[in-house]
This record gives sequence, structure tokens and C-alpha cells, in this order.
Amino acid sequence: MRQDEISNKILKALKPQDFDLIAPFLERVDVATHFNIAKPGESLEYVYFPESGIGTVMAVAPDGRTTEAGMFGREGFVPSSTIIGDNVVPYFIEMNVSGTAYKLSISAMREATLTSPTLQIPLISYLHVFACQVAYTSLANAKFTLEERLARWLLMCHDRLQANEMDITHNYIALLVGVRRPGITTALHVLEGEGLIRSTRGIVTIRNRKGLEALAGGSYGIPEREYDRLIGR
Repeated sequence: MRQDEISNKILKALKPQDFDLIAPFLERVDVATHFNIAKPGESLEYVYFPESGIGTVMAVAPDGRTTEAGMFGREGFVPSSTIIGDNVVPYFIEMNVSGTAYKLSISAMREATLTSPTLQIPLISYLHVFACQVAYTSLANAKFTLEERLARWLLMCHDRLQANEMDITHNYIALLVGVRRPGITTALHVLEGEGLIRSTRGIVTIRNRKGLEALAGGSYGIPEREYDRLIGR
């Protein structure tokens, strides 16, 4: 396995000698839509480093209600709490756009991080960036309109997919953004009317990224700049 042939940015950010510590234990797997990575309170066995696709971390209320707390793709890894030695999380992690990933047993990762302190640096940096993303999700939900929040969410998907066409339903967008489906449908029509996207059954196509960035305003960009500053493109 060659490090320069891997798409995951965290694995690429490792020093070559650190990558060599975990390379023999990395297993490439397909991760389908709705593939479950973690459930609240259940013991974890693997860390996943996505190569493609998009996943979501969802907060779960005792009555079963959920909302997206954060998004991840090839820029990161999940569950991120494993870097601090935890193998249980209180939230739900699943894929919402299928792709591929490298999985690594938690035991192998812990042994490698104990062997080399420098291996932890990109991983801990990503912990900070993901916390920043969660903070700005909270800000967006509290202080920005639905259209602005939807623009932010579509931009984040676009960053991770690197494709203008996204195969995702209105129902699933509504679940992740935390609003009812009719509200998402109306907001998509607003964005489409402004020439920013095209929305058809199960497909959203980005037409004007700069326009989406202008609409999203301050809800988008700061976590992304933190990622570039600490980990790089």
C-alpha cells in the first residue's frame, strides 16, 4: 500500500514512518448508504478513514429524535473519540452517501499511537476541526435562516464529494438538517429559483457554488479554514 495513492487526507497527512506503522492493518471496505459505523453505547471495534462518500454524526434524544451534529468524508476519520482511548460513543454515526473507506482496528491504532507520539498530531488536529464544525452547526441552527443553513449543508457535501451532482432525497436532507420535509422542499425551490442549484427527484446539482457561499454567509467557511490551517489541502 502506497501512501501517495490514498485519498483520505488524514492518512496522507501522516509522516511516512507513522503511516508505515498502521499500513499493514488497514483494510479497504465498501461503505454503502446507511452503513452503520457506531450506535450509542455500543462497543466499537474499528476506526474508519473514508476514501469517498459522506457520513454523518447524529445526536440522539432518549425518545429517538435525531439531528445531524457533524459531517465527515475523506478529510477525516470516525469515531474521533477513539484517539483519546474511548471505544463507546453516545451518538449515531452512519454513511449518507456510499463510498469506500479504510478500516483499522482500535487496538492497532492505539498500539501505533503509543509507539509514535507524532502519529497523533493530525488526528488531534482533526478533533479540533470537527469540534469547530459542530460549533458552527449550532450557530447555523440558532441564528441563520433555513435557506442559509441549506446552502451551508450543500457546500459541505460539495467539498467532500468533489462532484456537482449529489444523489440524496429531500426526506434525508430534512432528517439531517433537522426540519420537516416540506420546509426542505420549499428551501430547495428558493435556491433553484435563484439559479444556485437544480433539484430533481433524489438528485441535487450544484450550479453556482459562489452564489451558495454568498447565501450561506458566516455559517460556512471558518471550520474549513481551520482545517486548511492545521492539516492542509
